[in-house]
Amino acid sequence: MDGNDWLAARFEENRSHLRAVAYRMLGSLAEADDAVQEAWLHAGRADVGGVANLGGWLTTVVARVCLDMLRSRRSRREEPWNGAEPAGRADPEHEAVLADSVGLALLVVLDALTPAERLAFVLHDMFAVPFDDIAPIVGRSPTAARQLASRARRRVRGVPAPPDRDLVRQEHLVRAFLAASRDGDFDALLAVLHRDVEVRTAHRAVGGARAVAGQALTYAHRARFAEPVLVDGVPGIAVAPRGRLVLVMAFTFAADRIASVEIIVDPARLARLVLRCLP
Repeated sequence: MDGNDWLAARFEENRSHLRAVAYRMLGSLAEADDAVQEAWLHAGRADVGGVANLGGWLTTVVARVCLDMLRSRRSRREEPWNGAEPAGRADPEHEAVLADSVGLALLVVLDALTPAERLAFVLHDMFAVPFDDIAPIVGRSPTAARQLASRARRRVRGVPAPPDRDLVRQEHLVRAFLAASRDGDFDALLAVLHRDVEVRTAHRAVGGARAVAGQALTYAHRARFAEPVLVDGVPGIAVAPRGRLVLVMAFTFAADRIASVEIIVDPARLARLVLRCLP
């Protein structure tokens, strides 16, 4: 077996692992495959004969590629989502299985982290990569890389707090609203909405329970991309097709009902929100 055949065989042995790393970094199977392919091209140009741990070396290569892709993603000013599914080569059903295995809420929260925080958290907490190896990828010291992961961990997991009866009730209302939207159940939506509920976007507002319920049913196809999360500490909903955060619904509550919903799509505002997985 010549050198190229040996490298190809070893790369195939690591492909599933590299794809898993890239998917958790990027939240998109199509982009993960692109990152793995770029890592293969890089490996083919490099002298890997003296690399003692090829699997670890390939992991750092694909992580660097993903970091560049995340930074490029954040630097773009994307148009507000129009409700269409994102284009991509991946099989949507396969993507859904992967999202379920990782946890859609986790992918949503990861998308709210900075690229460096996301890389440090994913590599260390999910794949046990030492901070000494993470540090050169993000251009920081091992101590600084550890701090990146720690900040990300706090945002992902949140700070443990005693159970709050209001918070539990609010979470129940949000989950019921999402379930009713997915099921197309108009009466169930009315049951969780205050009669004077209002839905606001940057450009318009809709008021009244029946009007809001009707609007929710109109956009029910988006609900399969949605997941309950904490939005700045309050139960809300994040919409993230293929793990890409595109819309957040921030709720307020009154009299054990949903009193208002703000729909946020502006990328700058989304980046400032603190999103956390619900327990």
